Amino acid sequence: MQRRPLLLLGAGAFAAPAFARKPLKAPAETTSNADAASGIRAALERGAEAAVELLGRKDGFLGNPKVRIEPPGYVKNASKLLRLAGQQKQIDELVTAMNRAAEAAVPEAKAMLVTAARSIGIADARRIVTGGDDSVTKFFAGKTRAPLVDKFLPVVRRETEKVDLAARFNAVSGKAAGMGLLKGKNASIERHVTEKALDGLYLMIGEEEKKIRKDPVGTGSALLARVFGR
Repeated sequence: MQRRPLLLLGAGAFAAPAFARKPLKAPAETTSNADAASGIRAALERGAEAAVELLGRKDGFLGNPKVRIEPPGYVKNASKLLRLAGQQKQIDELVTAMNRAAEAAVPEAKAMLVTAARSIGIADARRIVTGGDDSVTKFFAGKTRAPLVDKFLPVVRRETEKVDLAARFNAVSGKAAGMGLLKGKNASIERHVTEKALDGLYLMIGEEEKKIRKDPVGTGSALLARVFGR
């Protein structure tokens, strides 16, 4: 039997996004709208929990090139010349401190992300299914980014104080300014870390959700296997 990638949500049938490598069930086997929405909720909740676990530990950011946090662009550009000027150690310490702060902050997001995933209704599920590769990122960012900035910043500040991040940043940027590589400091290092930490978190949630769609049976969830399986 020829299968078509359809999911009944609302009044019509919607094509699965490009990243859903395996088609959803054909009409004869299609789950109910309620099950379809529940499947999306379960996939996003699992994806969020997995992303938090992956990033919220030592080297979760530092050891992952997809989300590793680098200094702000104007400092990063200057860093190339600073390394030639013997400032390699200071730059390495700055990068490590930024990523450690992000790793400490990410677990704070778990409860809010899970709540957002569980709140998904038919309309949200439809947007996620038909929205393309970044639909999951857009959903979570739209629901949680602003409140998570407020939640992350105190943690980032606390962690950066432990490793004296501001002083490390000022030392690197000060050296660059002294060499004429920078004309001023126009960003909060704590804000930079917070924003990049959230970017990385949403990216990895999307990556984890793709894995679930690719191998729903491997999750051990009968619902996910029914909704996303062949």
